[in-house]
Amino acid sequence: MDVDDVEQVAATGALPRWDRVQHLVVEAHARYRDHVAGDVADYIPVLAAVDPALFGVSVAVVDGELHEAGDTGVEFSVQSISKAFVYALVCEAYGHEAVRDRVGVNNTGLPFNSVMALELNDGHPMNPMVNAGALATTAMMPGGTPAEQWENVRTGLSRFAGRPLELDGVVYRSESETNIRNRAIARLLESYGRIETDPLEVVDVYTRQCALRVTARDLAVMGATLADGGVNPVTGERVVSAQVCRDTLAVLASTGLYERSGEWLFEIGLPAKSGVAGGIVAVAPGKGAIGTFSPPLDSAGNSVRGQRATAYLSRALGLNLFASSVHVPEKSESRP
Repeated sequence: MDVDDVEQVAATGALPRWDRVQHLVVEAHARYRDHVAGDVADYIPVLAAVDPALFGVSVAVVDGELHEAGDTGVEFSVQSISKAFVYALVCEAYGHEAVRDRVGVNNTGLPFNSVMALELNDGHPMNPMVNAGALATTAMMPGGTPAEQWENVRTGLSRFAGRPLELDGVVYRSESETNIRNRAIARLLESYGRIETDPLEVVDVYTRQCALRVTARDLAVMGATLADGGVNPVTGERVVSAQVCRDTLAVLASTGLYERSGEWLFEIGLPAKSGVAGGIVAVAPGKGAIGTFSPPLDSAGNSVRGQRATAYLSRALGLNLFASSVHVPEKSESRP
């Protein structure tokens, strides 16, 4: 784009005062806690047994404030939300151009586990938020062995969350027994030269990353780290650069909710990522992030209550990136 010599300037506002944010988080939870639409994921056996009534809403502000309502301390597997943060770690390691060329940034318009999308695009994954792109991204994770790659994933996502994250062994084993399609996608990526290591080992690392245990509170803090230019607002640690945050949020805005990404951006106006365990993280750059957990999903694999709570908070807190109000200039004696 011929703008490499132009400094990236960020102009963002701020969230309302503490009590206003807390009130709205409680309101969002109360408004949708009895909503019963959606179904829990049943193609992964262990997820089919989760309590559909669980529901938590958390907001993390870039100054370190945390606001919560409901089941925000209940752990669940991060699933596809891990894609966003592994992508950020890989971008930090290899840079903007290398990851864009290998993985891509465009929406496929097809389901997250589509094989057809690969074939239609000559083996190019298209973006890191579908399974093909996520596998290609995980394959790029720094580490001399799969074990080292996995540990770098775990510690990297832990730095985003501000606490050590652990593997859910039950979820990992359950998904390992049913991830036949991902193994097929990885083999196909290998045939196109998009994965240069053992594709089945890549699938194993990817399956492990999806089985990391998080809470809605963790998701909010992880998202707020992206909102705050890569600095965790709770621990104060720099996790990734501001440039990587910009790249990650741009990809999330266009691809984070799978084939519903356009609808999400149109209605809610925030970069976001969902996971089939029921989590959603949505990020307001420079302000903070929303983390929600509710297992019942819509047909695209996105939490029903989570979408509604996020939409409510996006409107009530003024987070929509595309919302504006009429500017009324202040009168000044110096003006004619």
